[in-house]
Amino acid sequence: MKQEHITSRQNPLLVHIRKLTSSRSYRKACGEFVAEGTKLLEEAAKWWPDLRTVVCREGVTLRNLPDTVRVVTVPEDVLKSVSTVDTPQGAIFVCGLPEKTKAELSPGTLLLDGIQDPGNLGTMLRTADALGVPVALLDGCADPYSFKTVRASMGAVFRMAVPQITEEEVLAQCKEEKFMLTVAALNDQAVDIRSADLSSAVVVIGSEGQGVRKSILDAAEKSVIIPMQPHCESLNAAVAAAIVMWQMKNG
Repeated sequence: MKQEHITSRQNPLLVHIRKLTSSRSYRKACGEFVAEGTKLLEEAAKWWPDLRTVVCREGVTLRNLPDTVRVVTVPEDVLKSVSTVDTPQGAIFVCGLPEKTKAELSPGTLLLDGIQDPGNLGTMLRTADALGVPVALLDGCADPYSFKTVRASMGAVFRMAVPQITEEEVLAQCKEEKFMLTVAALNDQAVDIRSADLSSAVVVIGSEGQGVRKSILDAAEKSVIIPMQPHCESLNAAVAAAIVMWQMKNG
């Protein structure tokens, strides 16, 4: 395990990390992403096949890192200059993005449509990982490999595939494989989710503001709703997704 020491905030590695933190297009172009914290680092070292560089505060203990990882120690003030939080958590690290592969839907997949809040997306991925629900993302979702999403997922992104899929691919695969395309949406045909068998369905959840896109709504074979008290207008998207995933595994 190669170790180095950096003292300049303008070191090219630190400039690179700041750009990875702030720009989705830069992450995509470089094929790398950033996460922070020793707990997440332990998860990445255990589960992620392409952990590349760790920048840590002097004196921090790093456990079980692969020998191929580049380790750079820095003073506290330098770590703060690249940290994504007010109080740095000891280490920030760079991973390679996964290779892009064609998304293949399967029975029991949760499909996320337009989930733009990285905190919500990360929480959904954390729940999906815990319950064993495969997830795919339609375009318009937040970046699953932004530092905010990775942090909210509590490392779930290191343990599960998060493929992205187009609307056309969803409709074609559901038609060809005869998957029951189901949406969480309020309409005249919607049924109480508690009575719905979703174990073999492809279930789509949209954002709180926009819901599920019209083309998916029109193609869906079934709609489900989560019953609520009359005075409640809606649920947080991540909470709704958790209820849907529970029903997918147990309904």
